[in-house]
Amino acid sequence: MRLRIPPRTPAVLAILGVAAAGLTACGKDASTPAPHLEGNYVVIPMGDGTAQVNTTNLGITANSAGKSYELSAPATDALGKTGPVHLAGSTATWAYPDRALTVSATAEDGRLRVTVHSDRDGSLQWPITGKDNAATALQLPRGEGLSLPVRDPFWNGPDTGLIGDPVPLTSGLTMPFWGYSVGDRGVSYIVPTDIGSSVTVKSESGKLIAGGSHDFAKGAGTDDYTVDIALTDASPVAAAKDYRAWLIGHGEFRSLRDKIEQNPEIGKLLGAFHAYLWGDARSPEAIRKMKELGLSKMWLGYDSGNDPLSKAAVTAAKDAGYLAGPYDSWANAQDPATADNPSSRWPGAVWPDGCVHDANGAPESGFHGRGCYLSSEALKQDPKLYEDRYAAMTANGANSYFLDVDAAGEFFDDHTPAHPMTQRQDRDNRLSRMRWLADDRKTVLGSEAAGAWAAPVLAFDHGAQNPISDGLWKLQRDRQVWGAWYPDTAPKVFFKPVDLPADLATAMFDPVYRVPLYETVLHDSLVNVDRWELSYYKLPQQETMRALTAVLNNTPLNFVLDGPTLAEHGPEMARLQQFFAPLHERAGTQPMTDFRWLTDDHLVQRSVFGDGDLTVTANFGTKDYNGLPDGCVDAQLKGEPGPRRLCPAR
Repeated sequence: MRLRIPPRTPAVLAILGVAAAGLTACGKDASTPAPHLEGNYVVIPMGDGTAQVNTTNLGITANSAGKSYELSAPATDALGKTGPVHLAGSTATWAYPDRALTVSATAEDGRLRVTVHSDRDGSLQWPITGKDNAATALQLPRGEGLSLPVRDPFWNGPDTGLIGDPVPLTSGLTMPFWGYSVGDRGVSYIVPTDIGSSVTVKSESGKLIAGGSHDFAKGAGTDDYTVDIALTDASPVAAAKDYRAWLIGHGEFRSLRDKIEQNPEIGKLLGAFHAYLWGDARSPEAIRKMKELGLSKMWLGYDSGNDPLSKAAVTAAKDAGYLAGPYDSWANAQDPATADNPSSRWPGAVWPDGCVHDANGAPESGFHGRGCYLSSEALKQDPKLYEDRYAAMTANGANSYFLDVDAAGEFFDDHTPAHPMTQRQDRDNRLSRMRWLADDRKTVLGSEAAGAWAAPVLAFDHGAQNPISDGLWKLQRDRQVWGAWYPDTAPKVFFKPVDLPADLATAMFDPVYRVPLYETVLHDSLVNVDRWELSYYKLPQQETMRALTAVLNNTPLNFVLDGPTLAEHGPEMARLQQFFAPLHERAGTQPMTDFRWLTDDHLVQRSVFGDGDLTVTANFGTKDYNGLPDGCVDAQLKGEPGPRRLCPAR
């Protein structure tokens, strides 16, 4: 079921999570004034105000309620002479002949929509955002989401993995937008043409400035670049509310309720924690032990090694009411004689004929140099390859499936003559095969760090919950610190506890900066979980913060288990899961309708789901807040006389 925005009553706006301040005047109607010219400026209606687009340099300001806001500084690039401006209906059009660029600007659903078309390959650095003197915070959907004070010394420094490098909107962010808090309002920037687009954050005079960019390439189908800009309210999640409304308005949102209606097995995710099993935790006896401990609902995964979950173990999981399924990847191919895991071995000439090749004819090396990236177009030409793989991997009766990489948003142009494709075709291919798994095979499907574009076909993801910093990958390569890939029954890479360096802990886990942008948009579309190599017990210093965040965001914890870990931590896991389950069962299919900071230091936070079905208050600080102890969380279910309290470290 794809949803479109119904009439915008206040109640409907609240249920959809729409930022009412920015969108109550957003519908087009006969009374909406047409654009007009004022010198070099095109003046266009925008929500409850107007936008002024400077046709000489693409600088944009907005006026609303007697106040002015800078939406974009002039484009970084010289655009050359401006052609005449043409007004037709609600759209203004003009050109920059020296750059072979044509620009159109219009109002759509209360937003300013600017589309730049290029008749030749090239790039454009625009919009340039955050230069308004009143800008106070930058919101980025890095993982779950961040709200960064623009003059924060840490985020303006070199240790965040954020400053200076272009961040692709398809793979570097989970959703193709960003936002700013500007005075008593906010601004959101949505980029529907995300393939070929990026955002670069720079520190200028100690302030975070975000600049959009797009690479035009006719052969890749990226010769159009669209940015939708809206004035929102001042909430730290206002840009996410605007993007949610955009998805719904464009028919690109699918609810978790609809997915459960189509496949009732997906309902088993509600209230479930997730865990990957190793060693003797893969036995039927261990799975029955989980149930005896009080783990009422679980999703159980296992790697694609030589010791998959047995049919008896899968049966035990099903008998317990659990979901169980393999990790698999259809994005890597290696020489079958030397491949380091079964999921990289393919029959026939898939290796090396199915590899993606760059413009110079060289194969694209796989993750960490392992084999090559396997072309989704090559698999599309012979779908029996992955159909047989799926049949073999689920012969034990598995009722779930985790397909690594497919939803993570790293797409390829393939220049192989036998299976050429663009990044857009690559994405379409991945969507098609994930849809086959979810709809045709009726599997409870998950994938890695799911971008919003993949949410309609997935039931859950692993990895979109955490704002990953590049420093994590460097740390993971240090096997002395992070752990090695042995022993097979409990690889230290997953089980060895690690204390993160201070800068990495701040960049990824400091609640002062984290905001639930992903949950604001997609909470009631799929279940969002952290990465499997960042299991709950892997990072001891972050356990309390992560437990509170799981309740605040109404998202499950993820674990890796072997027999000793289950014996040591099983009772605590059961206590956490039993607290979480009724909250997720009630609110897991509800939108997150509100998020706010209750203290100036941002350490006490509140979230609301549905029409007050669940209200959560989390205290990440070091002192009590209105009777809520530090390190504790209160969860109030609608209709209950008082809140349920969890203090995970006590």
